Amino acid sequence: MDRLDADLVASKPPPPSASRRASARAVSLGLNHEQQTIPRPMSRRRLRALFWVLALVAVAAVGGWVAGTWIESPADVAARTAAPTPSPILVPIEQRVLSSDVVTRGTARFGLPQAMSMAPSSLKANPGLITTLPSRNTQLEEGDVMLTASGRPVLVLQGGIPAYRDLVPGIVGEDVRQLEQALERLGFDPGPIDGTYDQRTGAAVAAWYKAAGWEPFGPTAEQLASLRALEQDYGDATKSKVAAVGAAAAASLAVGAARAAADHDNRAAAAELAARTADRQRLIATQSNGAPLAVRSERAKAEHADAAAGADLRATIADRALIVLDPRQPETARTAADAKLELARAAALKTKLEGELAVQAAERDAKLAPEQFGLAEAAVESTRRAGEMKVRAAVDAQQVAELDARLATTRADRVAADLDAAKRRLGVQVPVDEVVFIPALPVRVEEVTAVVGREARGPVMSVTDNQVSIDSALSLEEAPLVEPGMKVAIDEHALGIKATGVVEKVASTPGTHGVDGYHIYFEVRVDPTPTRLEGFSLRLTIPIKSTKGVVTAVPVSAVSLAADGRSRIQVQGHDGALHYVVVEPGLSAEGFVEVTPVDGTLAPGELVVIGYKTPGKTDVQ
Repeated sequence: MDRLDADLVASKPPPPSASRRASARAVSLGLNHEQQTIPRPMSRRRLRALFWVLALVAVAAVGGWVAGTWIESPADVAARTAAPTPSPILVPIEQRVLSSDVVTRGTARFGLPQAMSMAPSSLKANPGLITTLPSRNTQLEEGDVMLTASGRPVLVLQGGIPAYRDLVPGIVGEDVRQLEQALERLGFDPGPIDGTYDQRTGAAVAAWYKAAGWEPFGPTAEQLASLRALEQDYGDATKSKVAAVGAAAAASLAVGAARAAADHDNRAAAAELAARTADRQRLIATQSNGAPLAVRSERAKAEHADAAAGADLRATIADRALIVLDPRQPETARTAADAKLELARAAALKTKLEGELAVQAAERDAKLAPEQFGLAEAAVESTRRAGEMKVRAAVDAQQVAELDARLATTRADRVAADLDAAKRRLGVQVPVDEVVFIPALPVRVEEVTAVVGREARGPVMSVTDNQVSIDSALSLEEAPLVEPGMKVAIDEHALGIKATGVVEKVASTPGTHGVDGYHIYFEVRVDPTPTRLEGFSLRLTIPIKSTKGVVTAVPVSAVSLAADGRSRIQVQGHDGALHYVVVEPGLSAEGFVEVTPVDGTLAPGELVVIGYKTPGKTDVQ
């Protein structure tokens, strides 16, 4: 570097002052030389030569002066390029609310169109034919007639549950509750808002229809015919119930009779067994005599009868002998005596034979006694089982009869309930094709798809609510910061529009609802405002973070990092001197950052350094 500076100095022409002095000295020397060597007047040739020499000297002098004005020495360059003393750029400390926002644009519209469809009613044989339709942009309030079909209205009510069934007396549900709420809003008292379609609800519906200029929908011919059939079924069910209850009572008595008969048969069988046991004991042979007591008794009786018969025979023989030997006795006496003798002999034979038969019978009974005892025991068990079977059969018959009675009672009760419900349903009804529930009212007719003269079924029109919404999109980086429920500031300075809203929904994936694959759709619900916004492109500002109040804030450029890693700002004191204050930075937004002094204090209005500037220049360092 030093050699380069020396070369520049050596190759640099002499300064202008030195060149001028050298030229003057050369001219002076030339003139003196001419004066000394030429004593006589000069010739024309010499005059021309002198003229050219002077001209060359003048040109050299001018060139040296010009070069001197453009060529500077390193010292002159250093003196000219030295930086002037910079001065700090100072701004005051502020008290302000800081918020970090997501800013985008969107287009306002009414709510998304929702289709209005007609469901067929089971109360009507066929769908009605559309007779009148609303025009586009018609406003529909609660209780208005949306259209008419075959002379019947289709009325508009507010409710979140769409009409899906006929609303008739006796039914219960949330759709009934929202009907009651709508009737109450319209000024018709439906009674308790309990979700039950009762008599008071039907009276309120009738009053509502009549107030709107329509006849309430009453019982149909099918309902009346069904009621008569139910009445007949109820009569038959009642008869069956009475018969079944009577049969159950009879079956209960039959069970008692079966148990009593079984007990009687068991007792008789037990008595027979006891008798057979006694006979068995009487007819059993003992070891002492070798013959049963009954046999011995019969033998003794036979012997006694034989002895008595023998005695009678002998007495009769003796009496005959006396008659036969007595000559005085007539022939008739002898004949009678002979007859008596024959009778006595026959009686003796008879007695003998009867005794033998009795002994044989006793012997036979003695032999049969064990078998008869076994039969008696079997008879007892058989009688017991037969009694149990009869009792079980009676109990089963009783259970069947009681089941029949319960079934008959249940059927009768069910038919009675059906009959009662049918009677209650004969009141005022709301067919499903005569009411439309819409979540939010009023609405405006967006498009009519039905045609007059066609059947009133399926989609007939689409409506939008009067809620203004804004369709917009977020970048993939901003989308995670925005959630439903966040407040939105809406404005457009060129049109003088200012409103507020709430984020209604944020799509879960990019590329939906007509936005490209690099953005995510979101919708803003606009708060009520008298200004018409639909169709306009508006700016949306969504605060993401906020200090929730005023804080001490300085420009971001005022905060610097110290060597120890702490944040600090440079503050100008009252004496004009600058000093550092260590701070704890907070939320940064809108070019400002929240600061809290760690040591020292900060007051609004105090000046902080955000940079430095050189005099005559505007560049901030």
